[in-house]
Amino acid sequence: MKLLIVDDSIRVRGLIKRLVGSLCQEVHECADGSEALSAYEEFLPDWVVMDIRMKDVDGLEATRRLVAAHQDARVVIVTNCDDGQLRENARVAGACGYVLKENLSALKEILMTAVGDG
Repeated sequence: MKLLIVDDSIRVRGLIKRLVGSLCQEVHECADGSEALSAYEEFLPDWVVMDIRMKDVDGLEATRRLVAAHQDARVVIVTNCDDGQLRENARVAGACGYVLKENLSALKEILMTAVGDG
């Protein structure tokens, strides 16, 4: 599996990479939603892990743009925001998952299921 991690925190990107890296053949990272579309087009990942709160282009807008350009893109939002409206906004933007950073084991479960299906 190829994974793209989009988060403005290098620490969080590293944490996610350590947690799910064993499931991946390739992991690429970028620090902002504005970089996500070009990074996606360059690396063509199987999954994108996207933070919501980032400077310039937030994760919801980046997800909207990504899914509009690549209908088969699979995005999981990973955030500190446990908010029903944000969950709905993420779903409408095209995300297929929403995981809280305090429960990153849920992210691993989603990706493990995807590996099993693939």
